[in-house]
Amino acid sequence: MADTLASFDLALFDLDFTLIPFDSGLRWARFMVGEGVLAPGTDEAYLEVCHGYVAGRTPIEVLHRFAAQHLLAIAPDELPGLQARFEAAIRAELPGASRELVARHQQAGHLCCIVTTTNEIVARPFARAFGIGHLLASQPVRVDGRYTGDYLGPLCHGAAKVARVEAWLRAQAAEIAGVPDGQAPAAAAGFRQRVFYSDARSDLPLLEWVDDPIAVRPDPGLRAHAEARGWRIIERLD
Repeated sequence: MADTLASFDLALFDLDFTLIPFDSGLRWARFMVGEGVLAPGTDEAYLEVCHGYVAGRTPIEVLHRFAAQHLLAIAPDELPGLQARFEAAIRAELPGASRELVARHQQAGHLCCIVTTTNEIVARPFARAFGIGHLLASQPVRVDGRYTGDYLGPLCHGAAKVARVEAWLRAQAAEIAGVPDGQAPAAAAGFRQRVFYSDARSDLPLLEWVDDPIAVRPDPGLRAHAEARGWRIIERLD
């Protein structure tokens, strides 16, 4: 890495329905049912909770508590192997256009990071498959080797995504400068250009924070906002 983060452009990517055209949690659930780790029907139960969230009946906290309690109901020593097999399974499903987009940013020397509400257990194999070393995701709490359904701090969602990105950049700057986090400069302003790709209106705080917000197959709320603001819209990445 260069001597300072200021020499990098910053490329941030949402995951579900942005880099991938599907829900990562549902894909994990179906993989786990197929592996015989989760009981048949767990994937459909998760999908039903997702439908409730999309319809506005179910708070996002309830959706992700369900994901942590049910989709991560596995022994800790089994997790690395399952993640590796999941990564192998999803590699062929990554859209070519998404892989090319990430590769263009990486070849240009940009600092790339996935910023997603998905829990980090499910999101990590996708980050590895895309070759993106930095991941900011919701962090499920594990007690006595089991995931409780709770999360460490707020979900990586909405305005919390901005806070997570800013904290991550301060840590990156501190590591480069060799100083404690509290003494690191505010690294975000040093980037020449900050871009974020997302499909969701819930990501408006981070989209407003960057210099170049890009709506990817946007939901109706984000589409209306993007059109009103003159933001770029990408209809598909597949």
